[in-house]
Amino acid sequence: MRWLRRLLGGGRVQLDPERQQELLRDVQYRYGAHAQIRFPEQVEAVTGVLTGDDGLVVAARIVSQVADEAHADLQAQAHDIHRRTGRRLLVHRRNYRPLWKEAGQALRWPLYALPSGFHPYAQVAAAVAVVGDHARWLDRVTDPNPLVTRVFEVLDLTTAGWEYGRVRVDTDAVALADRLVSTAAQVLAVMDDPPRLPPPVRELMRRNNTLDVHEPTGPRAVAGINLGATLRERLLV
Repeated sequence: MRWLRRLLGGGRVQLDPERQQELLRDVQYRYGAHAQIRFPEQVEAVTGVLTGDDGLVVAARIVSQVADEAHADLQAQAHDIHRRTGRRLLVHRRNYRPLWKEAGQALRWPLYALPSGFHPYAQVAAAVAVVGDHARWLDRVTDPNPLVTRVFEVLDLTTAGWEYGRVRVDTDAVALADRLVSTAAQVLAVMDDPPRLPPPVRELMRRNNTLDVHEPTGPRAVAGINLGATLRERLLV
């Protein structure tokens, strides 16, 4: 693997685990739902913090950690539903849509209540942006294959939340989805052997409907998003 050869190839990448931990703690505790600034401003601030190779490592770690925590949360929810009702729900990370279609409103969208405290519209959106902006250097610090899988996983969770999880489609939600799609495309473009697009993405690509996009704090629709068209435009190249 090219990323591993680079890491072992003579010190061209100098990583500082202590600085990575400092960066991670900084963005974890200074930003999120409790912060007194709007989510777009938080994203800008966090991307300004996650600089250099160490910042890229932290950004990749945040994306992967969020995907892992969301998966664990959905597994726990499915187990609880089975315990209470006898209803067995299957949780597959490559495609969450069948789970949401079957469970519907019995499930809680996990990205609003992650154990790490990372917020989807703040630290997560920023981390995804950092990964995409530095996709060409990603293999200096990590394996892009599992990372792009986690990017698609968070995208699946985001769009399933809109459709089945009562998650409001506002400008912050759409900004996250837009960054996820763009970053997935940027990472795939620099991979030697990119993986196939996952089933939920292919399913959404077959659609051509437009969703209203609302203000973050008001009922007014300010735009629309055709997610299927966006996915086709950016991923089918």
